[in-house]
Amino acid sequence: MNESVKDILVTGGAGFIGSSLVPVLLDKGYRLIVIDHLSTGKKQNITLFNSNTNFKFIELDLLDVGKLKQVVNECDLIYHLAANVEVRKGELDTEIDFLNNIVATRNLLESMRTSDKCKKIIFTSSSVVYGEPITIPTPEGYGPLNPISLYGASKLACEALISGYVGMFGINAIIFRLANIVGPSSDHGVIFDLIKKLKKPDDKYLEILGDGTQKKSYLYIDDCIDALVLGLNEIASGTKIFNVGSEDQVDTNTIARIILDELGLNREIKYVTKEKDGRGWLGDIKNMLLSTEKIKKIGWKINYSSKESVSRTVKKIVERELL
Repeated sequence: MNESVKDILVTGGAGFIGSSLVPVLLDKGYRLIVIDHLSTGKKQNITLFNSNTNFKFIELDLLDVGKLKQVVNECDLIYHLAANVEVRKGELDTEIDFLNNIVATRNLLESMRTSDKCKKIIFTSSSVVYGEPITIPTPEGYGPLNPISLYGASKLACEALISGYVGMFGINAIIFRLANIVGPSSDHGVIFDLIKKLKKPDDKYLEILGDGTQKKSYLYIDDCIDALVLGLNEIASGTKIFNVGSEDQVDTNTIARIILDELGLNREIKYVTKEKDGRGWLGDIKNMLLSTEKIKKIGWKINYSSKESVSRTVKKIVERELL
C-alpha cells in the first residue's frame, strides 16, 4: 500500500476495467470515490461495493467542472479511466472522442491544478496512439506517433495535456498504453461482437469485420489490473509511460474459431471489409504488438498469452450464460 495515498478517485469506475480495479483497491485498504456518467458504464457493476464504508459512488459527467472540482479535492490520487471506449464511434460522431476524452481530461487536470491535495494521476491510454508503427513489438520510445483514428488522436492529445500539466503545475503522472483488454464482463470488442452475432439463430453466417487477418495483442483483465495497481508504487516526479500488453498476437480468424468451437457451432465466415487492405473499419490497425520490457523491469508479469486470454474470456462468458 502506498502510504502517501489514502483516498483515490476512479473515473469511469462503473466500466469494464474500472469495476475490475475497484475491488482490488478496496482490498488493499484504500478509500475510493468512483464517478461515472453511466453512458457505457453500468451501475450494477459496482452495486456490490455499496455496503463497504470505504466506497462511495457519484454519478457525474467529467464535463460538469463545478462538481468535479469538489470531488477531486477530496482525493490524493486519480485513476483516470473514463473515456469513449469504442474506436468505431468516431466515424459517425466526430465530437465523441473530443468531448469524452480530450475535454474531460482537461477538466480533470484543471481540477487537479487548483486542488490543494490531489497531484497524482494514473491514466489509461491506448496502443492506438502509435498508429501503424514500423517497429514490432513497439517500445514506448517509438516515434513519431501517428494515430490513424480520432480515438487514437484523442488519447495522444490526453497524454500531451497530462505531460503539459506535469511540466507546469507539479502534477505527477503514470500513463499506461493498453493493448486490447479482454474479460467476461467486457461489453465491447471483437469477442463480445462475435458472440452477440452468433446469438441470431436464423443466421447461417458469422460476419467478421475485416478480412480476419488482423493480428493484435489481447491481455486478460487480471493481468491489466496487476499493472494498474503496480503504478501506485511507481508514481513519482514527472511522467512515466508504460506499455501493457501480451507478448504475442492472435488474429481475428483464430478468435472466431475459438468462439465457434466453444459454442459447438458450425457457421460459414462472411467477411465485411471497410478498405481494400482488409480493415474492418476506418481507423482499424491491422498489426499491433507492444514491447513490455519496460514494465516487466519493475516487477510486472503476464499470466496469459493472447490466445489464452481470448479462450479464458470465451469460456467464462459461455459458463455464465449457461447458469
